Amino acid sequence: MRVAIVGASGAVGQELLRILAERNFPLDDLVLFGSERSAGKKYSFKDKQYEVKLLQHNDDFKDVDIAFTSAGASTSKEFLETITKHGTVMIDNSSAFRMDDDVPLVVPEINAEDALTRPRGVIANPNCTTIMMVVVLNPINKLSPIKKVHVSSYQSASGAGAAAMQELQQQYKEMLEDGKVSTINKFPHQLAYNVIPQIDKMTENDYTKEEMKMYDETRKIMHSDIRTSATCVRVSSLRSHSESVWFETEQPISVNQIREALKKAPGVTLVDDPQNYVYPMPLESAGKDDIYVGRIRKDLASDNGNTLWLTGDQIRKGAALNAVQIGEYLIQNGI
Repeated sequence: MRVAIVGASGAVGQELLRILAERNFPLDDLVLFGSERSAGKKYSFKDKQYEVKLLQHNDDFKDVDIAFTSAGASTSKEFLETITKHGTVMIDNSSAFRMDDDVPLVVPEINAEDALTRPRGVIANPNCTTIMMVVVLNPINKLSPIKKVHVSSYQSASGAGAAAMQELQQQYKEMLEDGKVSTINKFPHQLAYNVIPQIDKMTENDYTKEEMKMYDETRKIMHSDIRTSATCVRVSSLRSHSESVWFETEQPISVNQIREALKKAPGVTLVDDPQNYVYPMPLESAGKDDIYVGRIRKDLASDNGNTLWLTGDQIRKGAALNAVQIGEYLIQNGI
């Protein structure tokens, strides 16, 4: 089993290395790829050093079984044929192919079997906010089909990459030392001591691309006509996203039914004791695999509505871990 990571030096690439080691992923050889800026860097994996190779249009992927790609949509599109032409399965973390009809969009807890039909040799990893939400909604959907979702996300700096995390820390430093921020590169506005109600570019309907991803991807993953209306907000936490989710089901379901379903759900940890002010927060979910859920309650505006709060590490389950779980499923099923 020969595995490659494309974009090994980035935040998700580094998390992929850690998770592959933590989960003892069954690989015999590892190959790392990157841009000219990253080529030549060395990283340790299970006490062995690996040097990043320059990603090129050649036959470097000829003997690679699975390639985890996390170098951006333009790179994924450019190198798709190069990576897959010899039979390599490409598990892509970018937005490049998510809504293509002939590319499966997979969250293993929900639709793992979709990964087995991949006519172009590529499997898409969904957007981080979508992954986190559907992992929680899927067991509820089995109680009664969900028709509508309204969600507000509270997305940390890490969602914009390692450089964005550094920028947020730099902004706080500048505020403390100079009383003003002079470094604004990765975000459209100052993020320190602020929230920004925009993630990704605006579309014609005044929803951002991030918000439309939640609408489109949720329907594809859950094989449902579920309708999602999202407001995605960048907040000044460093790592781990959170979401406030309101959902309406076909039939009324109780809070206790929801709690019992989530207790048994794979990839979910219930943290819900509201009378004692126990609920999940991003500081607790950072670095963890599961999505943490709490504040479950009946919606006061709809007889068939309920609402909940969730938080999860978007670099792990929102990206790297989900991709590795897809890889594990492929191996279990003979790729």
